[in-house]
Parts: sequence; C-alpha cells; structure tokens
Amino acid sequence: MISLFSHYPRHLSIQQVPGFLFVCNAHGQACVLRRRAAAVVELWKWGREQGVVGLDVVKAVVVGKEEEEEGEGLGLVAQRAIVQGEDVVSVPETLWINAAAIDDSVIAPFCQGLKTPWLRIALLLLHEKTNPNSRWRPYLDALPLALDSPLFWSNEELEELQGTQLLGSVAGYVDYVEKEFNKLFQDVIQANPQIFDPNVFTLEAFLWVFGILRSRTFVPLTGNDLALVPFADLVNHGARIREETASWVKKSTGLFWKAEKNTNMLVLRAPINFLPGEQVLMQYGRSKSNGELALDYGFVEGHSMGSSIRESLSLTLEISETDRFADDKLDIAELNGLDRSVQFDLLRGQGPPDTMLTFLRLTSLTGADAFLLEALFRNSVWGHLSLPVSHDNEEAVCLTMLNGLQAALAGYSTTTEEDIDLLDRGGLSKRKEIAIVIRLGEKRVLQELQTWFEGRMAGLDSLEYYAERRLRDLGLVDDTGSMTPWVLCFLLP
Repeated sequence: MISLFSHYPRHLSIQQVPGFLFVCNAHGQACVLRRRAAAVVELWKWGREQGVVGLDVVKAVVVGKEEEEEGEGLGLVAQRAIVQGEDVVSVPETLWINAAAIDDSVIAPFCQGLKTPWLRIALLLLHEKTNPNSRWRPYLDALPLALDSPLFWSNEELEELQGTQLLGSVAGYVDYVEKEFNKLFQDVIQANPQIFDPNVFTLEAFLWVFGILRSRTFVPLTGNDLALVPFADLVNHGARIREETASWVKKSTGLFWKAEKNTNMLVLRAPINFLPGEQVLMQYGRSKSNGELALDYGFVEGHSMGSSIRESLSLTLEISETDRFADDKLDIAELNGLDRSVQFDLLRGQGPPDTMLTFLRLTSLTGADAFLLEALFRNSVWGHLSLPVSHDNEEAVCLTMLNGLQAALAGYSTTTEEDIDLLDRGGLSKRKEIAIVIRLGEKRVLQELQTWFEGRMAGLDSLEYYAERRLRDLGLVDDTGSMTPWVLCFLLP
C-alpha cells in the first residue's frame, strides 16, 4: 500500500496581540525590513557592551530587494576579507536564550514540569518579548515579525500546494503545536494569569515562536541543548556552499583547571573564503529537501539553479494487515531492521532504492512464490528478494507502484509544463514561487519513478528470476539459460 500525504490543513489566523504585530502578508514588508534595519544599530551597540567578538568583522544589513517582498531580511556582510575556517563572530552563553536563561528568569518555577525544550524556551521568549526592560530587548526588536514558512500562509496561498506532501506536513506541524499549546495553556498559562497574560500567550504567538526556533537554531544547539543565539542566527543560507563542516561551533573559554570560571561561546565559523562586501553565508543542510527548506526557513532553491538535489519526496510502503501472510512478512521485515510501515526518501535522478524494491517484493509475495516465507528460508529470504523473484511478483510490484504514482500525480492541480512556464515567466510572489518549485520537484520525482517502473514492466520477460538463478547455482543450466551437457546426457536414453 502506498501512502502519500494529501490532506488539507485549516489556516490559523495571525492577529495583533499586545506586544506583537504579526505581519503575515506581503503588504508592508519593506517597512518591516526598515524597522529591523534600524533595530540593528541598537543590536550592535548592545553586542559590543555584552562582549560579543567579531562585530567589526561583519555588519548586519538588509539583503535582497528591500523595496519588494522578496527581500531575504537581515544578513551578515563581510567588512574585510574572511578566510575559510576563521572564527567570524563569537557569542558568550550569557546572551543565549536557552535552558540556563530560564533558570535565571521569574518563569523558572513554572517551567519545571515541562519536558519539551522548545516549549520552555517559547514561554521565556514570549515573556521577554512583552517585557520592555528585557535584557534581550535589542535582539528581540530585531527578530522578524513575519515568516515565510507555509505554517503562516493564507488559505489561498496554501491552495498552491494542493497535492504536495508539504501540505500534509504543514497540517501535521500545526496540529502538533496546537496540541502542545492546549496542554500548556491548561497546565501553566491559565493557572497563572499574573505571569502569563492569556491575551499574549496565544496559539498564534506560540506558532510564531515555533517558526522562529525552527528557522534560527542549528547544530549543536538543537534538541535538549536548544538555544537562540543573537548575532550568529543572522547568517543566511548559501546554495553555493558545498562544505559539510559545521558553521556553528560550541567552544569553551578559560582554563581547564578552573572549570567553574569557564564560559561557553557559540562561534560562527566561515565555511569558505569571503571577500569584503560579500554576504557571509552557511550551508543549512545539503541533505535537506526543498520541502524541508520551505517549512523550516521559508525559502527554496529554485529550478533556475540547475540542481535537482533538493527535489525529493517521501514514500511510505506498508504490509497490509489483511494480507494472509502478514505475520510472516512482518517477521522477515523486522529481522532486516524494518517495520510494517517503512518510509523511503526518494531523490530525483536516483531511481528507487534497492531496499524499497526488496520490501515491495516482500509485500507482493503470494501464490506459488509464498514458499519463500517458510521458516526454512528465514535467514536467506531477504537476499532472494533483493533480486526479481518471479514474473508474477515483479509484475505485481510494478502495477502497485504505477497505480499509486498515477493517483499521486492526479492530485496536483497543474502539470509539470505549466509549472515550468510559470517559473520561466517570473513576476511571482515569493510564496507562490516556493509553492511552484515544491510541487514541480515532487512531480518530477514521481514522473521519473513512473518512467522507471514502466520500463521495468516492459522488460519483465528479459529478467532472470529465482527459479533460473537456482538452476544455474546448481549447475543445471549455463549462463545462457541452456541445460548443461551432463544434464543432457542424463536425460538422453
């Protein structure tokens, strides 16, 4: 069975609440960027006062097209030549918004029962955001109020994602945030209105924090070590950067025999050389798909870059519970590190993974081929399934995939050709371009798979199956499929 996400999420309206102004459409974007640019002046002054190192090496500026909505926002620009591996900016832990900062906050007693790191930081960030005397005030004023992740798109904008897996991911994340917030609201916010104003600590506000944390935190400060790091989080993504080395590096300063006086620093390290006036960039993740880039950061690498490494989708295959051999098939899958349901990441230009074909043959085993499910073959069956089993089995695999791929392609509202034409003509809003690039990439992967399985179907008669391989292994037939001489001698009268 093939499972491709297609459900449509409801839209959360983003509204003005005390202490915030969430601008979630294109109008007024230039004004927002100018506000953030003005906030940078105070941010840099604050950073120097707080001991941030490297603020003379780079400066934050509005990058992209400030007068249009396509502007990237703020970025770091080199003030002198920067060499690969150089520590560009170093930010002391005293400025991080992390678990240690929560311990020093008035909200600490209310966070003790929260096991999810991002929820604790969300409470702190929102509390500080509405505090005019917050020690992070310059940083908070420089944070973006509008995010381009599909989590914040209107219903009309989300319609452009019809048929895509990204649309299902958006729904899943919104539902997750809502469930986490509802529990938090009941256990903490509602019970302590003197600390957490219900008009400020809203679902919309928490979704904004969720977007901020997903777009501005990087390894190693993720998971249980989650932290927002002022200045370092201004670095934008560079599609041209191929290096996989980390750009965020956690370092400890001080003397090892005086550990109590040591201070953690987050260092922004240059992945390549940068000339004066160039924007300092990092690689957000070579393995991330365009769907992940859109969901986390609100951008994609467009088809104009001539690269297909970002075009991918996830395909879920499963052993049907109604299959008469379901238990045996599940046992074989588990022996080989898989489960009843398996997700495969499919990349454009790479065809179906070998493990996926093996799993498909397992799920399609029936009739005369079911003898491979017997206990006698438990330790060897996976190897047998890594190659075609029989004409019927391989045909069933192809038909299953072709039917599923056809259904998935039918879910999109546009054709590949129409999407390419829209991108080539240009003049698109940033969000519409994101949507088109996403659905075009997914369709390309699906169509490539469709072509692969159609070719497989057409060549079924030329494949070698288990029976032929077994006879050859026993020496009963030669490499051409003809019976060996000694077998012929045995058969002759």
